[in-house]
Amino acid sequence: MVETTATNSSIKQQILKGRRLYVPPMAYEGAKFVAAAMRSVGIDATISPLSDERTLELGGRYTSGDECYPEKVTLGDFLKVTEEPGFDPSKVAFFMPSAGGPCRFGQYAGYARMVMEELGYGDVMILSPTSTNSYDEVGENASELMRTAWRGVVASDIMRKLLLKTRPYEISKGDTEAEYEKGINDICAILEKQNISDRKRMSELVKALEFIRERFRKIPAKYDPEFPLIGVVGEIFCRLNTFSNEDIIKVIESCGAETWLAGISEWVWYTNHDQLDRLRKLGKGFSTDMMIAKIKNTVQRNDEHILMEPFHEDFKGYEEPENIKILLDNSIPYLPYYGCLGEMVLSIGGTIYLYEKGADGIADISPFTCMNGIASEAVAHHVSRDHENLPIRTFYFDGTQSDLERDAGIFIELARNYKRKKTRKRTYPAYFGLK
Repeated sequence: MVETTATNSSIKQQILKGRRLYVPPMAYEGAKFVAAAMRSVGIDATISPLSDERTLELGGRYTSGDECYPEKVTLGDFLKVTEEPGFDPSKVAFFMPSAGGPCRFGQYAGYARMVMEELGYGDVMILSPTSTNSYDEVGENASELMRTAWRGVVASDIMRKLLLKTRPYEISKGDTEAEYEKGINDICAILEKQNISDRKRMSELVKALEFIRERFRKIPAKYDPEFPLIGVVGEIFCRLNTFSNEDIIKVIESCGAETWLAGISEWVWYTNHDQLDRLRKLGKGFSTDMMIAKIKNTVQRNDEHILMEPFHEDFKGYEEPENIKILLDNSIPYLPYYGCLGEMVLSIGGTIYLYEKGADGIADISPFTCMNGIASEAVAHHVSRDHENLPIRTFYFDGTQSDLERDAGIFIELARNYKRKKTRKRTYPAYFGLK
């Protein structure tokens, strides 16, 4: 088995030469954009086959049930690749990042490697950058690739916001998703361009996003301020992967509600913060490593502001935190970030942030048995009590059928009742037509 991590040195591009790299679609648009960014430096990258029943069949065959659900899904999707005609393990690589903290995510790459070896596919490459250094080293052209990929992450969060703030109100079903797919293709075409300067790529991305914004503004929609706004937090894969969460966002929308889904960039800012904190604890507060990390942070923040600027009016009331420290500080009374690690902190901090933005309920989405989800649920009652009895509902997923429509319907009724009584009001964009 060819294993490549990015902990100590850059991945040499010649190792990937002649291989197709598959990126798991944690978030559909995010994976598409990251794969496009990889193509910009000459890597033959695409997303893994979209999940289906065969995914669960294969994933279930090679997992015991002790693994969390996202592992079963990503492994199943990788195994589907091995069933494709002409599959050659020496010409395939799978992208599986890793992370520290209590989450089993850190074991995904190692376990996938074991399964591939067991099946006789020892020549398959597992590409596994780590959050320990904030995913800094992911290729020979690491700096260029990381910047393009980061812009793709920001663009994916923008596209998701546009989709979720429009689709519940569309007059003709399907209009929003059609524009969404068109926009994804437009952005991929820019991200995958080779031999283009950072400045020119950014200029083209901004122009493309402005065109996408105008197309979304023209979608016929009837905006209704009576729709409850549901904040969605939780484990990053399960909340973003529509197959894993049984398309719960659409289920919530079908109950007459709008959602605000925590994006991917939140995790990147968290790993950046963790990297800076780690350097300080190692006594490297004044070091080259610290300077590089801070410069990267500044560049990423600047790129984010540039890409978000065209949506200043459209995203009024949907503003993301200016700094990840806001979420971390929010979590201190319940799950202090300096003692707890990972998504449990972001979920609780995000819940309070969304309350302050006027959300009418919080859906916390996690895989069944997820430690982050369990810890968040354990303090959810206290968070709710301290914030006007904000409805908070944890939804767990493991691939088994449940009466999701019933459960979501009951939750949305609680959110409607809360909306009528709460004191923390929501700010609406101008297109709602409110005075």
